[in-house]
Amino acid sequence: MTVRTRADLDSLPGYIPGKSVAGAVKLASNEVSLGPLPSVVTAIAAAAAGINRYPDSGATELVAALAAKLGVEPSQVAVGCGSVTLCQQLIQATCTEADEVLFPWRSFEAYPILTHVVGASQVRVPLTAEHALDIDAMIAAVTPATRLVYVCTPNNPTGTALTRAELERFIDAVPSDVLVVIDEAYREFVDDPEVPDGVVIAKEQWARGRDNVAVLRTFSKAYGLAGLRVGYLVAPESVTEAVRKVFVPFGVNAIAQVAALASLAAEDELLARCRDIVAERGRVRAELLALGYEVPETQANFVWLPLGERTAEFNEHCLNHKVVVRAFAGDGARVTIGTPEENDLFLSAAKAFSG
Repeated sequence: MTVRTRADLDSLPGYIPGKSVAGAVKLASNEVSLGPLPSVVTAIAAAAAGINRYPDSGATELVAALAAKLGVEPSQVAVGCGSVTLCQQLIQATCTEADEVLFPWRSFEAYPILTHVVGASQVRVPLTAEHALDIDAMIAAVTPATRLVYVCTPNNPTGTALTRAELERFIDAVPSDVLVVIDEAYREFVDDPEVPDGVVIAKEQWARGRDNVAVLRTFSKAYGLAGLRVGYLVAPESVTEAVRKVFVPFGVNAIAQVAALASLAAEDELLARCRDIVAERGRVRAELLALGYEVPETQANFVWLPLGERTAEFNEHCLNHKVVVRAFAGDGARVTIGTPEENDLFLSAAKAFSG
């Protein structure tokens, strides 16, 4: 007799991570190629001696440091095993099977998976023809059953970002009992002054009495800690309190907490790296445009090539040139901005494909 599991899991697509191929340059997962700083590695090595003890389940020191950096109360910060875990906790804390989670599509691949796992209904709102979030369509898609909305800006995988006016218009249009989560995994790579800081927006909304705005960020991208999994949520206390009720104890391990704290201490150096990546992003996009590719303006550490039905062919071509990109079959390819040398290898492959 076979153990009975949920029948609906048969229709659940698995999360597909970026590939790692021996001998190839990996530009598939939006990681920072240079990795953590030496000071962070030193802190990690020192922390390893204490791994026989459980970590601080509430990550008290890290939460306090984040609160001080962002100008909020510690009670308004929650941490998790990457921001993706917090995504799931937010759905668990706000939704039942009778409720809806609304998000743009294509966007972060985990949104539909996590919504399905929790048992809520998913509402996918197509992007605009320019591969940006369609604010008007998202507003129109909100129903009495909507409990949670994910607004990914810069959007993964297209890199497009909302302006302050667009984001404020959306928040103003959403009922005050619907939680709007601004997902800012790539905030540190934004250089467009029209693209606002989500935490600033959230604090302004709270001051107006709108306690339905929250922000997600991560240490996986700009801080180079993808392998340690640390994300954080900034939200009204009522939201963080609810999220903590559904968390997995000890979800952020001791080494990850130490690494995140060390990264915050070295933030100026890490953000200088981000500026270098932004400069490379501009160079790569300009060369791709010159080659005839369509490439939306991006505010993240990657570019998006909406290749449609040619995506699989492009992916295979890049693999043959020892470059691993992230292909979304039938839609396009997302390519991480790496070191200049890695980017040159990708551009060479892209040139060969376009020719």
